[in-house]
Amino acid sequence: MSASAASAASAVPEAGEPLSQELKSHTAAAHRDAEESTFVAELMGGTLDVAALAALLAQSLVIYRALESALATLAGDSQLGGFIDPGLARVAALEADMAFHFGVDWEAQLADGRIVIVPATVAYADKLATLGRESIEFLLAHHYVRYMGDLSGGLIISRMVQRHYGVSEAGLNFYDFPEIPKPKPYKDAYRERLDGTDFSRAQKDAILAYAQESFELNRAVFVDLAAERASSVAA
Repeated sequence: MSASAASAASAVPEAGEPLSQELKSHTAAAHRDAEESTFVAELMGGTLDVAALAALLAQSLVIYRALESALATLAGDSQLGGFIDPGLARVAALEADMAFHFGVDWEAQLADGRIVIVPATVAYADKLATLGRESIEFLLAHHYVRYMGDLSGGLIISRMVQRHYGVSEAGLNFYDFPEIPKPKPYKDAYRERLDGTDFSRAQKDAILAYAQESFELNRAVFVDLAAERASSVAA
């Protein structure tokens, strides 16, 4: 566990509070900080462009490839396995978006650096590829933060970028969950599973800490994207 995660874990919530509620309250500040980052605010405010959206999707592909690879490795775990649902998987959707935004040779562009992957994305993916294969708590925390966040905000983000930048739905597959037509009941059931799984107190504290850290890792990606954009514009 990182220093920031260990520090967060030291703040033990009140006994008896459901894990889903603990996660919501424990990550509220980190969630807000990530959402209010300059890159996200400007993208959602319509002051960037399609290239900025495409850059974000490219980072997401690298992150989700690492996440879903780690999930596949630990899918048989008795505590984690029930959360893994093919209907949530994002890699195939992101690959379709990459082809839309970058063309059929997007894999070659990604490999040779023409599609820029910022340092924070590389660090995040590396962490998922290593610790994600060893820690159920780490992996569940990132599963919760990423997929539940996608379900909560995906439709809103899709509508906003369509309005601001005129992107067709063919380039926004990442934000579409065709196998989950009603996100709210799905999220409610997910939270019930969180609350009903037999995690120990130590496991819960680790999940809370890693969830907070997940938002921080996401925010770092947004910071790097803003810096990369500023650098490319200046050049």
